[in-house]
Amino acid sequence: MNSWHSLHAKAIEKIHDIGLLTLRIGAAQEFLFAGYTKLSGGIDAPAWFSSLQFPFPLYFLGSNLNWVTAGAGEITFGLMLMFGLYSRFAALGLLYVTFVAVYTVHFDLGWTGWNQIETEAGLGFKVPLLLALMLFAILTQGSGRYSIDGINRSL
Repeated sequence: MNSWHSLHAKAIEKIHDIGLLTLRIGAAQEFLFAGYTKLSGGIDAPAWFSSLQFPFPLYFLGSNLNWVTAGAGEITFGLMLMFGLYSRFAALGLLYVTFVAVYTVHFDLGWTGWNQIETEAGLGFKVPLLLALMLFAILTQGSGRYSIDGINRSL
């Protein structure tokens, strides 16, 4: 009976780390794509972004600086999350980016699903909420064994 519990515990530990790896890669690719999309268009914010009302203290920065900062943050924190380098810090940074995005853009669009991603209507807060839940899991559970953080812990 003890060997069964030991085997079960080892299997759960392996699956747990694979789950965290999957969460990290899934969330990271979304933010990397969003950051690349922003920065590939240049440092000037588009008109729709310039018209947004940002929360304190971001409204002091101006739309162009907010645009570049959001894109750079999504890429930097996205890479950190993907490779598992300071994953909790990266998840916290991306949670802030997600909060600002929901506050400024997504919440007013309502609860729209996956079918709204590529339309002129934009994207509601359903997908950002799901990303935030993924980030919260990483924030609370860490990056797992299959990460730079995990390798550093084992040394």
